[in-house]
Order: sequence, then structure tokens, then C-alpha cells
Amino acid sequence: MDLPTNAFKAALRSGKQQIGIWHSLSDPTVAELLAGCGYDWIMMDTEHSPVGPTEAIDFLRAVAPYPVAPVVRPSWNNPVEIKKLLDAGAQTLLIPYVRNAEEARAAVAAVTYPPKGIRGVSGITRATRYGAVHGYAKRANEEICLLVQVETREALDTLEEIATVDGVDGVFIGPADLAASFGNTGEPSHPEVKAAILDSLATLGRLGVPGGILSLDQDFLREAKAAGAQFIAVDVDSGLLRRAALARRDD
Repeated sequence: MDLPTNAFKAALRSGKQQIGIWHSLSDPTVAELLAGCGYDWIMMDTEHSPVGPTEAIDFLRAVAPYPVAPVVRPSWNNPVEIKKLLDAGAQTLLIPYVRNAEEARAAVAAVTYPPKGIRGVSGITRATRYGAVHGYAKRANEEICLLVQVETREALDTLEEIATVDGVDGVFIGPADLAASFGNTGEPSHPEVKAAILDSLATLGRLGVPGGILSLDQDFLREAKAAGAQFIAVDVDSGLLRRAALARRDD
């Protein structure tokens, strides 16, 4: 069996814009439902949800038959957790709260086998199709896509250094934590925050590094697209459900 192709990584490399949806509810049925809705990618969030690697495997299985690229966000830049998610078959990871180039290099090491990295080697995992993918350990990094999330003033100050770390495939700007870092907690659409994000996306575009964002502010998303954002999450499953339920109640 050949190594599965990472369509998301290929799309980023080709410069194609990718529209995504955020999956935070702890149920694989929700992931499966969203997978059939025509999005390019789906974020499986294990940072701000009770989900761990065991549930993440169920989510990955649920979306596997659909033409959507799963992206998994671990709870932290933790090589043990990252190893588990990679062995579970995740090919694209979004590492939260990366503040500088050193932490970006640590994330690269966590997704890379020795001698270049520190990822532990196991031959019989879901990632290797339980040993059916020949030469997985030698070729795995061809299809692993590493995204790092910058969401602090410190990270923006060193954005160019973070983005140009060898092995980083894209940089996601996190509006919520960035707003808190700017002293505007709970205001991800604050003008100062939006200006910083748009400036960062322009910097990433100049560097030739794909930039990403999540926002429920649809006007801002249009600005982010114009600024060069390449992978864009347009909504969150729990938010969609709540808004639909409220709207239905008021009909």
C-alpha cells in the first residue's frame, strides 16, 4: 500500500485557497456530517474540547470516506501528544501557542523521525495502515503538514523567524488569544487586533508562507482573503448549531 497523499498540503503548495470548518463538539457523527458539506478542510480541535487522541481516531475514521482534509489541533506543543496523533493517522497538525522560532523548531522535531527529529518510531499504527504502507518511516514527512499557530504579541514580533523555520508549512493567526495578548480579551474583531492580523497575513504572503485564520466576522474574513489568507475557517460547529437553534425558535 502506498503512503496516503495529503491533499491539504498539496493545495497549500499550489497556492490554492482552502475554506474550512471548525469541529469542536465531541462526537464523530458531527465530524461525519460536516465532512459531507463541501469544505476543503475540517479542523478537529483537541485543545479547546474534551477530545483526546482516542476520540481523534474516531473522527479521522468518520471523515475518511469524504473529500475533505482533516486537520488536528493538539492541546499543546507536546511531542508525546503529537506522536500519538500522528500514529493515529493525522497528517496535518496545527500546533497552538507557538511564540518564537525555538518553539517552532520543537514542533518540527516532534513531527519528524530521527536523526532530524524526535518522533518515536512504531511500525504498526493506523498511520502505517497497520504495517501495510511500505517504507512509511522513510517517507512519512513527505505528506505530513505542520501548521503553527501564532497568537501573542511576542509571536508577531518574531513572525518572520517563525514562518521561515525549515519544516513549517503554514502559519495560522489565532484572533481570540491574540486579542487577549493585546489587552482586548473577548474582542477578536477589535480594530487593533484586525489590523495586526492583516499586517501579519501580508508579511506571510511576502515570505511565500501560507497564512490561515478562523473568524466568525464574515466582513473581516473577506478582508483576510484580500490580504492573502490561504486557509480560512469560516465557522465553528457549536456556534452554527446554537445560531440555527435560536433562529428556529424565533421563526
